[in-house]
Amino acid sequence: MEAGGQPAAAHVSVILPVHNAEAWLDECLRSVLQQDFEDSMELSVFNDASKDKSMTIIEKWKVKLEDSGILVVIGGHDSPSPRGGTGTSCSNPPTENNSNNNRDRPEHFLPAQAPQCLRTEHRLLVSTHWDDAMMPQRVRLQHEAAVRHPTSIIGCQVRREPPNSTERYTRWINQLASDQLLTQVFTSHGPTVVMPTWFCSRAWFSHVGPFDEGGQGVPEDLLFFYSHLRKGGGVVRVDQSLLIYRYHPKAATHSVLETTIWTHRVRFLEERALPHWAAFTIWNAGRQGRRLYRSLTAESRRKVVAFCDVDENKIKKGFYSYEDSEERPKPRVPILHFRAARPPFVICVKLAARFVVAGYTQQITDMDPRWQNSEENKPHRHPCRSLTLS
Repeated sequence: MEAGGQPAAAHVSVILPVHNAEAWLDECLRSVLQQDFEDSMELSVFNDASKDKSMTIIEKWKVKLEDSGILVVIGGHDSPSPRGGTGTSCSNPPTENNSNNNRDRPEHFLPAQAPQCLRTEHRLLVSTHWDDAMMPQRVRLQHEAAVRHPTSIIGCQVRREPPNSTERYTRWINQLASDQLLTQVFTSHGPTVVMPTWFCSRAWFSHVGPFDEGGQGVPEDLLFFYSHLRKGGGVVRVDQSLLIYRYHPKAATHSVLETTIWTHRVRFLEERALPHWAAFTIWNAGRQGRRLYRSLTAESRRKVVAFCDVDENKIKKGFYSYEDSEERPKPRVPILHFRAARPPFVICVKLAARFVVAGYTQQITDMDPRWQNSEENKPHRHPCRSLTLS
């Protein structure tokens, strides 16, 4: 206890916004109780207009948690509709057979509407979601990493439930190398550590700024992640599975337009990468590559010296003419076999089986067997820097 009878400030605060979570709350709150972290910990719950038995469950667990020394602070509201999570997360892509881009609704990492749930003294913040469950060592191991990397977002590997949901995406978030946590930030998967695994210092969170409250359809975790990177923040992953990351049909969703995500990604690419290149090649003369070209600003388009591809039919066309351009004459960009192309590259493919950014490009997709089955058609090594925009 502090002087005056006030409880000592918790060293770590677990942030748990809740909305109609009765089906998962017992498992989620049990995982908080089972943490093996030995320093002080607090659970900050924000009840976002739940209409089910969520609050009854929370009150039951509040007694158990506080008996074990974990302070529970509860805030929220009982309005007709939820307020938190007005934007949308990129941290949970649609299933691989579904292209509608409806994504799991993540309540905010730090709800802007719930300042009563979080005291300013907390030094470290842990994000979790009401339908996920933490492994007992999660807070301890991520805390150790956060102490070593005070200006980084600390993530972890996850165990997907059910195991066969979003298999490619789960492999991606679990198997990225440490350097790829920064080099693969331009891909369609969003943040390279998923928001339900985030752990960072309160001071750094405040430095980066709050989540975007622009309303439904805003990819708030992606925008916060970009702001974090702009301010020099790092990305670190604890290479242990510390979270059961649940995918289920009853997950509340908002629809974020794929075009919105695409626009943010292209602008970030132009801001962070393209200014360092006088010219570059777009690897893919198909629909995705041409879409990227059309999405660029006129200044960036002028840096595109060629498209390259493996498809002989595309290569035989000789060039791509940008018919929608207001320029006269209309831009005509050569289409080359990739062996004739010159780096650097922006690799614009649906899914990459391998990505190397430091020193060489070795890009083999698992979407087109022509890349895998022919030794001649496998990309040769270029001493270059490249970026993947999948």
